[in-house]
Amino acid sequence: MKIEFQKYQGTGNDFIILDNRDRKYEGLSNKQVKLLCDRRFGIGADGLMILIEHPDWDFEMVYFNADGKKGSLCGNGSRCMIKFARGLGYKKDIFRFLAADGGHEGKTDTSGTVSLKMNDVASIKAHHSDFILDTGSPHYVKFVPDLKDYDVVKRGREIRYSREFEKEGINVNFIEQLDEPDKIFVRTYERGVENETLSCGTGVTAAALVCFHNENGFNGVEVKTPGGKLTVEYDRMENGSFTNIWLSGPAEKVFEGAIEI
Repeated sequence: MKIEFQKYQGTGNDFIILDNRDRKYEGLSNKQVKLLCDRRFGIGADGLMILIEHPDWDFEMVYFNADGKKGSLCGNGSRCMIKFARGLGYKKDIFRFLAADGGHEGKTDTSGTVSLKMNDVASIKAHHSDFILDTGSPHYVKFVPDLKDYDVVKRGREIRYSREFEKEGINVNFIEQLDEPDKIFVRTYERGVENETLSCGTGVTAAALVCFHNENGFNGVEVKTPGGKLTVEYDRMENGSFTNIWLSGPAEKVFEGAIEI
């Protein structure tokens, strides 16, 4: 099978994207997806996304993790998909598309920033001295000192494969609070990739929600990741839920090509 693809990255979180409006990639297997994402024997990526037409939305995004299995919402991937759709000729100010966790909105601005509206988050669950929440994907959030030198892969793997989370898996985010209350540094161990990624959009969002600095009302958090900076804006409600959540940052095309598999 000949695969025509484009490669995108959002703060170092990289993706293979396929245009499947003509359904030519319907038979793509999990094994083939895993091969395409392999950094030595394939194209190399943290995940693969397929754009398909949908009667009620601008498009539908189907996401696969690097292990070849279908994944939950990917925040940076969704932002890259919005940029990809614009390149296909979708001329819209606001994109409305379907992802694994339901409908989303997205937009771009003249500076190249791509913003994704996340679904509301009902609550954050305390877990010992850490936190668990779902931002379209399940996330574990832990505060640590000296994050730059922290062994994210070792500790992330220990949590992800602990008895409590081994079956379904969980993404593990480590946070260091920076000098200002609205600035944090985040590193993420991603399930499905089973390694640290340079950035994780749903993980950054989870970390930013945990780090609210206004008890109620508007919050804006600037997030540093190994792959670059993202911002998360949201409203925190009196009952502890979160709404009007926007994840924003760069998304860029890296290259395009074709591969036989």
